[in-house]
Amino acid sequence: VQLQASGGGLAQAGGSLRLSCAASGQTSSTNFMGWFRQAPGKEREFVGSIRRNGGHTYYGDSVKGRFTISRDSAKTTVYLQMNSLKLEDTAVYYCAAATGAILSTISRPSAYAYWGRGTLVTVSS
Repeated sequence: VQLQASGGGLAQAGGSLRLSCAASGQTSSTNFMGWFRQAPGKEREFVGSIRRNGGHTYYGDSVKGRFTISRDSAKTTVYLQMNSLKLEDTAVYYCAAATGAILSTISRPSAYAYWGRGTLVTVSS
């Protein structure tokens, strides 16, 4: 599975930005697609994830109510809509795909076998 994230850039605090993650290859083998982020000097943080079957979404506490994960009908592109951006949302954002992950583990980077290159999101005041 190959993942390509795009859509990062500069946004103002309070603004919005949408990231995309295009998946190719054996995407049918995945059961969760997730977003993580990593700010300088910090650990990689769970942003959210979407289940392949059913499309249920799950979010980290720091973005709940502000960020929304969705996908296209082919289930090959996942989006991260980021609203009400804050300065602390500045980070490199990564998309990831899991195969066989169980729900209790989807917030852990180790649950994801495939990773895309990150895309930088910078939020300015």
